[in-house]
Amino acid sequence: MPESPLRIALIASSRHPIAQPFAGGLEAHIWHLTRALTAAGHHVTLFAADGSDVGTDRDSLRAEHFTPSPAAARDVSMPHYPVLEEHHAYLSLMIALANGTHTFDLVHNHSLHYLPIAMAPSLDIPMLTTLHTPPTPWLESAMTIFPGAHCAAVSEHTARAWSHVVADIAVVPNGVDTEQWPTGAGGPDLVWFGRLVPEKGPHVAMEVARRTGRRLRLAGPVSDREYFADRIAPGLDDRIVYVGHLEQPALAQLVGASAVTLVTPRWDEPYGLVAAESLSCGTPVAGFGRGGLPEVVGHGAGVLVGRDDVEALVAAVEDAARLDRAAVRRHAVAHCSQGAMVDRYLQVYTSMVSRPVAA
Repeated sequence: MPESPLRIALIASSRHPIAQPFAGGLEAHIWHLTRALTAAGHHVTLFAADGSDVGTDRDSLRAEHFTPSPAAARDVSMPHYPVLEEHHAYLSLMIALANGTHTFDLVHNHSLHYLPIAMAPSLDIPMLTTLHTPPTPWLESAMTIFPGAHCAAVSEHTARAWSHVVADIAVVPNGVDTEQWPTGAGGPDLVWFGRLVPEKGPHVAMEVARRTGRRLRLAGPVSDREYFADRIAPGLDDRIVYVGHLEQPALAQLVGASAVTLVTPRWDEPYGLVAAESLSCGTPVAGFGRGGLPEVVGHGAGVLVGRDDVEALVAAVEDAARLDRAAVRRHAVAHCSQGAMVDRYLQVYTSMVSRPVAA
């Protein structure tokens, strides 16, 4: 417990509530980080969308809404309303922070919006931005203007992807609460979980399951309805089942009762939170070794193959199923735990604030 707790403002998405069932891995990460920092004795204030579950011992900053006047709305340059609403939410937040409306020791930015980074120089307190994605045009533009931004990346892979813009990036892998993702007994079936979108490749997992002869359970939010209707729904039957968008306890139970988790990204995953959650349940991973996934899975906790190599992935399923579940769990506790993540963030915070913070 630190002798002098920090007052931390966490900036999340203004669109997606930080509440279960989570819209994605980023929302799950912030939900757990908020609670872990509070449990470590710090005062955390969360800026996020309406409906966020901040808990009774945390404060929240609600996204400020804006409706343009009829005259402004008729302008030919009027953007889509969600874009305007998101812009106004972050603009009002950063102005409030710059004006000292709230008192904090530091700001920890997890948003994917450019305004917090672009306006960070206006603050009289430090701001840390965690890079959860590869470079995007808007974020890269802000970083180019403010190359001195304090940054952390969720993997070595992501840090390298940003190194052409930011020279000094701390690496703080995302952590999972291993108590909330307990060891499961396993079972014969495969599981795939995450956002059902093309870049996550659930349709690939369905093909792999058919070719292995194992049943498959798909879980997660349908974030692309057209893709789900075209590529997922037609292949569902009594052996490949979509079980819905589950809250965390039910999802952990499903993962723990599975033989192997399929992780089938069609892009370079910045980290791979799904893999860390699966390993915590003792369920080994079989997947494509893209992006930050090899850093998460490591040796002996899963079997990774080359990108888009479905043939190799089919063979990898049986190899992964033979791995020792207890060893898989030990790997997760040692390398993917929430405690290790919080300790590392506290070290980064310490280097940014004027007074020492004990981990």
